[in-house]
Amino acid sequence: MSSIPNNPAAGSRGNAIPRVIVATTALLTFISFWRAAAIVLNDLASSAYYAGGEAEGYIGKTAPWFILAIMLFSYAVRAVYVESCSMFVRGGVYRAVKQSLGGTLAKFSVSALMFDYILTGPISGVAAGRYLAGLTSELLQYFHLTGPLSSGEVGLVAASFAVAVTIYFWWENTKGIPESSEKALHIMKLVTVMVVILIAWCLYTISLRHTTLPPLPHLKNLKLGPNAMGWLYGVHFANLAGIIAIFIGLGHSVLAMSGEESLAQVYREIESPKLPNLKKAGLVIFIYSLVFTSLVSFFAVMIIPDDVRQGFLENLIGGLAMNLQGPFLARLIFHGFVVVVGTLILAGAVNTAIVGSNGVLNRVSEDGVLSEWFRQPHKRFGTSYRIINTVVGLQIITIIISHGDVTFLANLYAFGVVWSFAMNGLAVLVLRYTSPGQREFQVPLNFSFRGIQIPVGLGLITLTLFLIAVVNLFTKPIATMAGGAFSILLYMVFTISERRAKRVGAAHVEMDQFNLEVEAELTPEAVGVRPGNILVPVSNIHAIYHLGNVLDRVKPGRRDVVVLHARLLRRAASGEYELEAEQLFGGIEQQLFSRALAMAEKRGKSIRLAIVAANALSEGILRAATSLQSSTIVLGRSSRESTEEQARLIGEAWEKLGDSKPQFNLEIHMPNGDKLYKVLGPHAPNLTANEINLLHRLWLRFSDSVAPRELHHHDVVHFALEEVKKELEDGHEDDVVNRLCAHLQANETKRKSPS
Repeated sequence: MSSIPNNPAAGSRGNAIPRVIVATTALLTFISFWRAAAIVLNDLASSAYYAGGEAEGYIGKTAPWFILAIMLFSYAVRAVYVESCSMFVRGGVYRAVKQSLGGTLAKFSVSALMFDYILTGPISGVAAGRYLAGLTSELLQYFHLTGPLSSGEVGLVAASFAVAVTIYFWWENTKGIPESSEKALHIMKLVTVMVVILIAWCLYTISLRHTTLPPLPHLKNLKLGPNAMGWLYGVHFANLAGIIAIFIGLGHSVLAMSGEESLAQVYREIESPKLPNLKKAGLVIFIYSLVFTSLVSFFAVMIIPDDVRQGFLENLIGGLAMNLQGPFLARLIFHGFVVVVGTLILAGAVNTAIVGSNGVLNRVSEDGVLSEWFRQPHKRFGTSYRIINTVVGLQIITIIISHGDVTFLANLYAFGVVWSFAMNGLAVLVLRYTSPGQREFQVPLNFSFRGIQIPVGLGLITLTLFLIAVVNLFTKPIATMAGGAFSILLYMVFTISERRAKRVGAAHVEMDQFNLEVEAELTPEAVGVRPGNILVPVSNIHAIYHLGNVLDRVKPGRRDVVVLHARLLRRAASGEYELEAEQLFGGIEQQLFSRALAMAEKRGKSIRLAIVAANALSEGILRAATSLQSSTIVLGRSSRESTEEQARLIGEAWEKLGDSKPQFNLEIHMPNGDKLYKVLGPHAPNLTANEINLLHRLWLRFSDSVAPRELHHHDVVHFALEEVKKELEDGHEDDVVNRLCAHLQANETKRKSPS
């Protein structure tokens, strides 16, 4: 692109370069620590459905003790994530890692994390399919329709279900449907009901059968065959055999803490006081996952007979449900409940994997590592669909290759899980020295020697993670080769893309076209507009017709027009607090604003350009309008919902603004020129002629009855509203709502009936 000379349209303050105000304070919508914990647990608790069975398949009946050890160790790993989040790293953890460890290790850490995310979806989807196939098999036998499903049929059902769920969430993410913390909270309430019933029923069963705990993890109790030891099988370790065996057991159990990185994804959204609430969320997550994941593994070994349990290792909770003490029909119903809950939570993990992958790849694209071609918006929905397509394509290929085998996927998944944890620990450890200073939180056990801090706790955690990761390299040959090949391939893609992006950037000098002025807050003075301005949010270069409509009608000098781009901060496994200006304003944003400037120049009108970061679009726009003291907000039609639904969602966001909520005129423009007008905030209703006539007739009827008192029309309205309020307070809300619904239905029928 060429520079834009002598352009008054963007308020360049006397120079030829258009200004873009970049607000460094993100306009965020915050959630409670309970909701944050629910979001993380939707991902983390999914591992309870397959981790225990997979561990036992490799190391035998001692697996529950290793699962317990991993869950206890997860609290230490979580402390590392809390420290990385609390550093408020400007520009994102990737940039900090790059500065401290270098670009090579930074790209490798992202590659390992992506391998983790690519496999999270398939293993969760296939595990859900396995549970569904297990229930189907039980039902077929119960109703005497056929015998149990064969292993091939179970694999086919599992793979087909995983592909179907992945395609569903591919479409949801392509449309840009946001994740709901409310939905996550409801799912975790349902999971909690299941967990309480499961624990109570298992304890009842154990009390009747007098079963004992699984064998302790002594070397003699570990069944480390060729499958468990991989390339280490047959190697003599002399005095280190016990230690090596422990790390082999931990390596095969590390899946139990998969999902820990989700804590960093939601950190930015946690309400104030942020760090205390983050710690509370971490504690809730730890206790819940410790109880759920560990007890499932212990109960399975204690309750399910050894010969039977081998057929349920990929369907452990389902097998547990069918082997409890009680009537078969009751167990079958509970098995169905387990499958329903498992499907919800495992399917949620599939979505989290897509969301996380999208966030990570968007972040490395913003950092110039991945070509901005991947971030080009969808023509209709404005989402980074190319990244989503790439991720989902890799996930579906992985599912097909696995043939619905959870064990195969678990082997691969463990590679990404442990290496992403290890690289994060190393990054935080190095940042202790490259970015010293006070932190709001540090992993405990820190000592000083001659003014140099020695982070013993953080060092031990990182060392343990690396030891598990290195042992896994030798005990999981397929995972090592697949994970290594994937990481090397993705590293090469990142390297080539980064070099190409630098060449293209040097050739076009794209960032010189705009003068990025960083401001702490978005204010009328900073942007250069007067109160009462028109705010026009834009997000998709293919859909800014509503800006053209505003420019066509606005008169120069009368009202200012602010073109705002709200950059959505996608959830990514990094604990950054703020982004750099050039991360918020890249090549795609430049194209968007260039199109807006061209529209303004063509009409000879002036506009102001601003960009903010937000994690919820509607709330971000309304907060920006509040900061800018705008009077009118003009939106284009949503591609996801009707205009009425779009207006309703904006209205809900307005209600969340707080006590001092300003009134806004809201306009939603359609591509065909139609417009929907709404007022956000208390305002006089638009009464139809029928309603005005009805009010007048009531006033006439009551005027004589209340004489000599004077009655006004507003008295009739006020009296009617007070009567409705009294009915609600007297406990007749259901009756009022039913009458209101009947009234709305009658009006709708009248509108549809031919005149």
